Amino acid sequence: METERLRLRRFGADDVELLVELDSDLEVMRFLTGEATPREVIVREVLPGMLRVYGEHPGLGTFAAEEKDGGAFVGWFGLQPTARPATVDVGYRLNRGAWGKGYATEGTRMLIDYAFTELKVDRVVADTMAVNHRSRAVMRRSGLRFTRLWHEHFDDPLPGTEFGEVEYAIDRRTWEAGDRA
Repeated sequence: METERLRLRRFGADDVELLVELDSDLEVMRFLTGEATPREVIVREVLPGMLRVYGEHPGLGTFAAEEKDGGAFVGWFGLQPTARPATVDVGYRLNRGAWGKGYATEGTRMLIDYAFTELKVDRVVADTMAVNHRSRAVMRRSGLRFTRLWHEHFDDPLPGTEFGEVEYAIDRRTWEAGDRA
């Protein structure tokens, strides 16, 4: 899969260090876990889980994103299965050096289009912490619309958890009409 500036590909067994570097940046992980993901967790759980999704859910998964010009790894974009029929979850995680360049919106839009055209889903959703204003802006620019706010209990909550989680979504009818936020 490609956008104007990015090439997306499946992760492979040789990509451990890319994920370790990405998940070691505390600013990248700020609204996710608030801490670096240990290398052994990436080796034993994260990467095998990504590879498993490719086989279990054709067309879905987490895809390494590289700049077309030079091939630098910028992070990942993903389409994940959900418990809801014909609904997928779109997400992304980018290296801090890739922030502010429009890559998050560019990759997310491409995956939303792919979900509707190739996968024939009915709905695409995304979620984040309510206080993650940058991610919320990417969701809006990508055509997703705010649908709900909810609160979850966490034993070790991140700062801002008290403000809740938000979901954004777009359905097929809205996407086909080109009525994007």
